Amino acid sequence: MWALRAAGLLGLLLAAAAGPCPRPALPPDTVLSTVGANVTLPCLQWQPEPNGPVSWKLENQAVSSERAVLGASLLLRLVQYDDSGRYSCYVGGCLVRSLRLLVEEPPEPPGFSCYRRSHVKDILCEWQPQRRPSPRTRAVLWVKRWLTGENATEQRCRYFPKVEKFTCRVTVPPSEDDTFLLVSMCISNGAGSAVSKDQVISANRVLKPDPPVNVLVDPVESAPQKLRVNWTYPPSWDPRFYRLHFQVRYRAERSQSYTEIDQLRETSLVIHDAWHGARHRVQVRGLEEFGHGSWSEWSQEAVGTPWADPNGLEWQTGSYSSQFPSDYDFYSETFTGPPGLYDTEGANVGGLGVGDHSTVPLYTFLVTGGSLFLGTGLLAGIVLRYKKKWRRGSLGQGKASAVVQHPLVPLAPPSPTSPLSEAPLLSPPASPGTPGSGDFGPFDVTNMDYLLVPQ
Repeated sequence: MWALRAAGLLGLLLAAAAGPCPRPALPPDTVLSTVGANVTLPCLQWQPEPNGPVSWKLENQAVSSERAVLGASLLLRLVQYDDSGRYSCYVGGCLVRSLRLLVEEPPEPPGFSCYRRSHVKDILCEWQPQRRPSPRTRAVLWVKRWLTGENATEQRCRYFPKVEKFTCRVTVPPSEDDTFLLVSMCISNGAGSAVSKDQVISANRVLKPDPPVNVLVDPVESAPQKLRVNWTYPPSWDPRFYRLHFQVRYRAERSQSYTEIDQLRETSLVIHDAWHGARHRVQVRGLEEFGHGSWSEWSQEAVGTPWADPNGLEWQTGSYSSQFPSDYDFYSETFTGPPGLYDTEGANVGGLGVGDHSTVPLYTFLVTGGSLFLGTGLLAGIVLRYKKKWRRGSLGQGKASAVVQHPLVPLAPPSPTSPLSEAPLLSPPASPGTPGSGDFGPFDVTNMDYLLVPQ
């Protein structure tokens, strides 16, 4: 009786010493080894040499001789996790001995973190080990209310090979979102166990939404320095009852620094200072509207390029960008500059900057050339007309003076020695059209001014 009581007390003491994360007991006939070691499995315990041919099998499959030395003892070199299993030794076709090989590494102390995707989701605690755990590795999360005397509850954790993480789930009632919980994680396998440090968490403090999805970046028509960004809530967050506010960061591909815009309530944004003609990378993240928890991870990058004039080449800004913020849009009303300098929508988009090449229709050249030709001809006609008029006026004055200077022959009695018919009373007038007379008659058919200019 006393012996039984002493054995029970000893068992309680051992359990208390082991703590909440004990090392699991190994089954009998088990050989424990670490990864990369050489292991020898004897076939017979009492007889040094078997009385017949010896063969080995692993889980009823013949052991390959590529990594093993077959004989009275089986030598396995550089064992791995896949070498774990039950090995059987046969002598003369009869089973003589069966041993279980367990290849394990002592677990590393877990450093887990907890988060909650939304107010209606459970808390998830995750741990990603640095090396791949053995198949026998187990993880347990111990949870209890902080500063209370209640016992901790055990939450089993599951290992996901694709992401190489242990994930534990904690269910929290809606009325206990602000309740503090004390949690710790226990990792154990055949080679040992390890426990994490205690963490104090609450459902609101670990709130971390998933990143926004469906991020799209589109150009704005006739605005070479604007980009329109749209996104949607993550599927794990229901915006009908709880909202998020967002943060957007963006950069041109040739830039190393991001520009961030915070406190966004809507799921869209117009960027006003994009680089003209450059591809931009945009990301979005979200935070609970009242600031509970932490920011989500950044969304996947979305790429977009501002609008460019299809009738001309892109304006090259070089290695810098000379841009004004949207507050200076009024400059576009009084100043016509390169389309890449100012953030205007529908204004100055036709202005040519350095390096611009505009396409002008052919009829524009024809109309301009014809107008220039007609204007030049009209000007020449006016000059010629007034030149002829001035010349004619000068000639008229010359004829008048010449007439006045012609003296009349005085009337005198004819000389008795000459007949009367031989002394003309007046000098004969010059014949019309006589060369050298200075008079061209009443009409000069070679002078077109008589026809064009009224007398």
